[in-house]
Amino acid sequence: MSNDAKLCLSCMEVHEAQQVAVTEENIFKGKPVKYPARYEYCPNTGAYTASDEMIDANDISFKDAYRKAAGLITSKEIRAIREKYGVSQKDFSKILGWGSSTITRYENHQVQDGVHDDVLRKVSDDPKWFITLLARAKDDLSEKAYHKYLKKANEVYHAHRNRYLKDSIEALYARFEGINVFTGNTKINIDKVVEVINYLALNVRELHKVKLMKMLWFADFFHYKKEKRSITGLVYSALPMGAVPEGHETLLLLDGVCYEEIQYDEYENVGYKFYAEPGFQFKELTDSEIITLDEIIHYFQRHSAKEIIDKMHQEVAYQQTERLNPISYEHAEHLTI
Repeated sequence: MSNDAKLCLSCMEVHEAQQVAVTEENIFKGKPVKYPARYEYCPNTGAYTASDEMIDANDISFKDAYRKAAGLITSKEIRAIREKYGVSQKDFSKILGWGSSTITRYENHQVQDGVHDDVLRKVSDDPKWFITLLARAKDDLSEKAYHKYLKKANEVYHAHRNRYLKDSIEALYARFEGINVFTGNTKINIDKVVEVINYLALNVRELHKVKLMKMLWFADFFHYKKEKRSITGLVYSALPMGAVPEGHETLLLLDGVCYEEIQYDEYENVGYKFYAEPGFQFKELTDSEIITLDEIIHYFQRHSAKEIIDKMHQEVAYQQTERLNPISYEHAEHLTI
């Protein structure tokens, strides 16, 4: 509430201007809409009046209430999308291929249609696509503005990178949805996968890629043998060197998975040595899962990559699965550890 004294146009006296919030209802595009509005209240006359600024703000509030009811993003959300990329209203319209004042109108009183709303949502969710649109509009922007926007968009893209990786993994695993013999009765939990990798890296000396892949498999299948569910929900395929998780290359790019590249020999063969992320917090793993991991670590701690590969090749699960095909968790009952 504002208590600034001024001339009241309702009673024509100088007194404190009281601002009040009320809920109003109006019709927009045939749809009744309730929305919050602000007015100045005169205690002498009991009348409500609105300044030009209030009239403007109330109308935007009205339109935003309609947007929400219609499932559209609000003017504030549109502004937030633009500001996320550090783009002016006029240049944002150019980048999207719209009229030069379109974004200005959408951030104020004009309600966008469904098609433009979809575009705005995609730009918000997909900075990589925004970068593509930015490249197309390069000739319509000043060189300084283009490079400024590109720098900001790349920063946003990098911040979203981990989510893209997760989306790609989840899309890969969508084909296994409900096929419990390959997922171990567990929906894939990418955050837990990262935790397992960190737990192994924290407790296993010289953890290289081949050994990591095999320890993940043994941990999931051993836990399934005991609990009838895997730890991570990973699906493993039988490759020539043993079991490997589906999407393993992408999994290793996730935030929280840390490794250093090392050169194995004079022929410049490069490998990965994993280490735990400093200060990593374990939040997903249960007590029983940690017990399983500890047992796997104890068993394979001193195994070389060749030894753990040989061990896997002796497992019924691997022997009974055709190469390049997913391994059924039903074979876990025959696990020799």
